[in-house]
Amino acid sequence: MIPGAKLIHKTHTTYFSTPFPVHFYGMPNGKVYLVFSRFYEVDYGKTGLEFIFAVHKEFSFDYEKEELKAVYNKFYGTPVYSEMIDKPEPKIRTVKIYRNLNSYGEAQALLNKKAIKMRIQKNEAQSLAS
Repeated sequence: MIPGAKLIHKTHTTYFSTPFPVHFYGMPNGKVYLVFSRFYEVDYGKTGLEFIFAVHKEFSFDYEKEELKAVYNKFYGTPVYSEMIDKPEPKIRTVKIYRNLNSYGEAQALLNKKAIKMRIQKNEAQSLAS
C-alpha cells in the first residue's frame, strides 16, 4: 500500500481561532497541510461543524526524509521541530472547506486519498522521465 499523508504535529491548544485540535500533515508534494474544524452558522441560532483544509506557506516537508523545513520565516536555515509549526499569526492558504464531514478520521481519510494520488502522479512522472 502506498503511504498517505504523514502526521507531523497535533495540538489541542493552538494559536488558531478554534476550540478544536489542529492537525498538521506532510504531503508528498512537499507541502504542509493542516486540518482543523470550527463552528459555522447554518441558520439563525443553529450551528454546524466545518473542516478546513489549508496549506502552511511558511513550512515545507521532505516526505522521504520526514523532515520539516522553514521556507522563509524567522526559522529559515535552522532546525525546525514539529511544535514550532503551530505559531502566532501563521501564513496559511485555505484549500477547501468541507461541511459534510463528521470527524477528524473522515478528514484524514480524504487527505490520505489526496496524498496517495500525489504519490502515484509523482511515480508516473519519474517513470516517464527515465
